Amino acid sequence: MTQMIKTVLTSSDLELSARSEAITNNKALGQYIRALMQNWRQGTVGCKDRSEVAFSNKKPWKQKGTGRARAGSPRSPLWRKGGVTFGPQERVRTLKVSKSQKREVFLNLLWSKLDAQNVVSLNWSVDDRPKTALAFTALKDAGLADKKVVFFVSTYDFITQASFANIPNVSMIFFDQPNAFTLAHGDSWMFLAKDSDLFKEMVGLWS
Repeated sequence: MTQMIKTVLTSSDLELSARSEAITNNKALGQYIRALMQNWRQGTVGCKDRSEVAFSNKKPWKQKGTGRARAGSPRSPLWRKGGVTFGPQERVRTLKVSKSQKREVFLNLLWSKLDAQNVVSLNWSVDDRPKTALAFTALKDAGLADKKVVFFVSTYDFITQASFANIPNVSMIFFDQPNAFTLAHGDSWMFLAKDSDLFKEMVGLWS
């Protein structure tokens, strides 16, 4: 059996204080997302230059008298299996964002969703096995079937995760792992009513 009741949250529901006028810095959001995308890069692409290839560095033939072009080493980038000129090298570049800036970005995103009435609590439950069809029906009844939904879910709620995993417009995220990139690219935020305390605890860390 399933039950679905949609509730649109306000600042009073989350026990938030009045919105600060200082929380208007969109530049901080861009810096945070740039840092995330840079730090998510693996940096493992690399190739060998002429000093790293496993060839002898002996001169292939004498400089003059052979009729052939001069050659100093088979490691030359001009030769087959030689080193690569100015090729990519393995490297990891990390960018840092301060905790205060992260809180500012999260709080700004939260208020923007609250102002637009796009924070939704869904009173939805399912039996002992995942059911994607019922999960999609719940979204459709809530008017979220055609919107990009950021769905906050408990880490250990495997049935709910499996139910919503194959719905294209839903991006699931754990309460203890929010990131600005995912939150900013969602039209609506959603969580289950049974996880209200987890959501309040998460946003409480931002204020």
